[in-house]
Order: sequence, then C-alpha cells, then structure tokens
Amino acid sequence: MELRPLGRTGVKIAPLVFGGNVFGWTADEKTSFDLLSGFFDAGFNTVDTADVYSSWAPGNKGGESETLIGKWLKSGAVSRDKAIIVTKVGSDLGEGRKGLSQKWIVQAVEDSLKRLQTDYIDLYLSHWPDASVPYEETLAAHTKLKEQGKIRAIGGSNLDAAQLQASLDAAAKNGLARYDVLQPEYNLYDRAGFEGALADLCRAEEIGVITYFSLASGFLSGKYRTKDDTAGKARGSDVEKYLDDKGQRILAALDQVAAETGAKHAEIALAWLMAKPVVTAPIASATSLPQLESLVKAASLTLSADAIALLDKAGV
Repeated sequence: MELRPLGRTGVKIAPLVFGGNVFGWTADEKTSFDLLSGFFDAGFNTVDTADVYSSWAPGNKGGESETLIGKWLKSGAVSRDKAIIVTKVGSDLGEGRKGLSQKWIVQAVEDSLKRLQTDYIDLYLSHWPDASVPYEETLAAHTKLKEQGKIRAIGGSNLDAAQLQASLDAAAKNGLARYDVLQPEYNLYDRAGFEGALADLCRAEEIGVITYFSLASGFLSGKYRTKDDTAGKARGSDVEKYLDDKGQRILAALDQVAAETGAKHAEIALAWLMAKPVVTAPIASATSLPQLESLVKAASLTLSADAIALLDKAGV
C-alpha cells in the first residue's frame, strides 16, 4: 500500500481514511469492529473520528465513536503503532463543553484519550473555528500537548484561507506549533470552498489535506437519483440539496466513467480526489463489509486524464 506524507507532520498515511462518524450510529459495535479490522487488513492505516461523534443519534451524547475505536484497539486487532488515529476537539458537547480555549482543550484531550484507551493521539484537529479564542491560545494548548507526547501532530478543520493564514502567522510569531493538516469539505460537487486560495495555501505551506464529505453524504455513490430515493435513509435529508442540474451532470459523468472502467461511482469519486496533488487522502465511511470492499478498490483505481477532465467539467 502506498503511504503518503501527511504534510510536514512526519506521519505517513494510506490514500484513504476510514470515517468513524458511523460508529455508534449506523454501525453497531460488532459491525464497527469488523469494518475497522477489514480496513486495516486491506493495508490502510488511518481512522478519523471526533469527540462529538455520534451525538446526533437518538440516545447518544457524544464520544460513542471514540469509545468503540478504543475497544477495538484494546482488543489487539492491530498494534497501536500501526494505527493512525485522528480525532477532533471543539464541537458543542453540551453543558459548556465546546470551543478552542486552552482550558477546554486540556480537558477534552484527556477525555478522548480515555475513550480511545491510548496514551497518545496521532493527529488532533480543531474541529471548527472559534472566534472567541485567539489562535495564540489554541495553538499554545496544542503545543503543550505535543511537548507532553499526548498528541503527535495538529491541524484544523473547516478553516477558510484567511483563517488558516492567520493561524500560521500566529504560530510563527509566537514560536508555537502550527496547523500542519487541514480537513476541509471537498468532493466532486462541493468544490468552491476549497479550490482556489485555500488549496493554493495548503500547497505552498506543505499542509496535509484530508477531505471530509468526500462522497457528499452518499450522493456520489450514485444510489440517489430522485427525491424518492432519499426517503427513509439516515442521510436522506442531507442528499436532497445535490439533486439539482449540477448534481445530475456529475451523475452522468460518473455513469460514463463507470461504463468505461467497470468501477462503481463511489470508487470513481474517491479516485478523483486521490488524484488531486494537494489532497493527501479522502475520508469515506462504510456500514457494511460489501461497502467497505468497494471503498478499498478506490485506492487502486487510476483514472485517465480524459476521465478526470470529464469529472472536473461536470462539477463546475
């Protein structure tokens, strides 16, 4: 399996990251364990989660995903040094537990470490910008955790170009650890937020990029063609916004590439992301072993220049 450098972190990851948002939501404990083991057995090495996953599910309060990953790690399915664990801090967990203050980060990381049953987190991300806290304070907290060995690398999620630049400036001015990784929303449909200034900054600063919503909440799997297709599905309401003219153009392009390659739509959408020089790896999740087997194939799918150009044009 090809391992790609994750920016300047010194960490190397396989070109696909498993999305842990499904653990404790649409994947129960046994299914989660089977998916994680299957993913790592296939040669991949990175799983993404967050302290808030999956608080949105009925009866959940957050931390469920980390807890399941921790149980899986503890089971010995893979040695800890072979697994790259990505988690995040900052989302609202209720009762004032949110944001990027030093006080909360120091507490939140301990909570995540306990749930994950590990001594360190490979990549710790600030989940959302927090305008109420200076970058200097947030980065100082992350720097301290790095010095303590509790985290190996840091990054930010959902930052625009101006915010990322401001964080880099604050790090340089104050001698603090900088965000070496960005996790943006980016896929064949949602491109405007990342392409351009933000992607250029990541390229210039050698920042690793791990994309989320890489399959546009499942829309790019090709299984949602009309509003009727979304009925009763866990992410159905999230998919409806993609059922416009642009979405139909993208589906048509995916149909054509699928006919030419024999690959499934999701595999093609992920391979398109993997082919982008600025992208280190996309995140994608599965809730069954057949879905996982399809995702795994994306890493060995090489799209032709014509196929990439077709897909590029469809999403404009």
